Amino acid sequence: MLPHVAAVGAGLLAVVTASAAIAGAGTAPDPKAQQDHAEPALTARQPDLRLRLQPDGGAPAATPPSEAPQHAGADDASDLARKLQNPVADLVSVPLQFNYDEGFGPNDAGRVTLNIQPVVPFTLTAEWNLISRTILPILWQDSPAPGLDSDAGLGDTTQSFFFSPKQPVDGWIIGFGPALLLPTGTDPQLRSEQLALGPTGVILRQSHGWTYGGLVNHLWGVTQSDDHDEVNSTFVQPFLSYTWPTATTLGVNSEMTYDWNSSELTLPINVQLAQLLKIEGQAVQVQLGGRYYADAPDAGPEWGVRFSITFLFPK
Repeated sequence: MLPHVAAVGAGLLAVVTASAAIAGAGTAPDPKAQQDHAEPALTARQPDLRLRLQPDGGAPAATPPSEAPQHAGADDASDLARKLQNPVADLVSVPLQFNYDEGFGPNDAGRVTLNIQPVVPFTLTAEWNLISRTILPILWQDSPAPGLDSDAGLGDTTQSFFFSPKQPVDGWIIGFGPALLLPTGTDPQLRSEQLALGPTGVILRQSHGWTYGGLVNHLWGVTQSDDHDEVNSTFVQPFLSYTWPTATTLGVNSEMTYDWNSSELTLPINVQLAQLLKIEGQAVQVQLGGRYYADAPDAGPEWGVRFSITFLFPK
């Protein structure tokens, strides 16, 4: 296992480093978006200064920490935590999501999944952004039944692109575009062995600390596999969360998947608690949660836990 762990660690370091480079050298943001992400209390370039508006409405003036409002840092952190609840926020982030699920097959086997999920926004015009969201799973599956071996390796990658207006539409934040399933799996039991395409969309609203909405996609296989059914699945993720001024977020969601070939529904219900922190000048969010599978195929899981850490790179 140690070589696998070392390889995964090296890969994670490369992903975080590359995302940091994108955050620093990406497409020039529009002025409003840049202002939205200028959060002094969370930016390493200004560790000891906060901003105070001049009485005449002029340019902000730097003030010593002793004279700055004590709640300013908490307000900035809370705003950033709320942006993390928005799947199409203009914010570069790299979530590393660790999942453990148990109850597979007659052996009630366990499965460990590390999802690497970089989110990178690009400015298209003064009114529109393009948000790239990637999910690359690394899996270890215990033997689910007698006679079957344990498996480990990469799973298939889900890549989504959302075209999103920079301003809400009647108070609603929206995004829509294509979704792809890329055949990156390295083991027959962990992959579909085909390319799949389909639409994806998200709609949400944020008000007074609350975030609520939903994300959906549908994927159809466009290439064939000799060993697997053609991909034909729908994913629906309703979500609800509340973020306190302390940058603490409590959320509940479901990640429903319906397989139209087998007419099987997988319905986990997730409850998770997250806290945004600043570690050595780096903004991160840590999250811990659990889930119960209200419905699953006969050989599917029964319960699971999740831990994630998200690295943030505000503009």
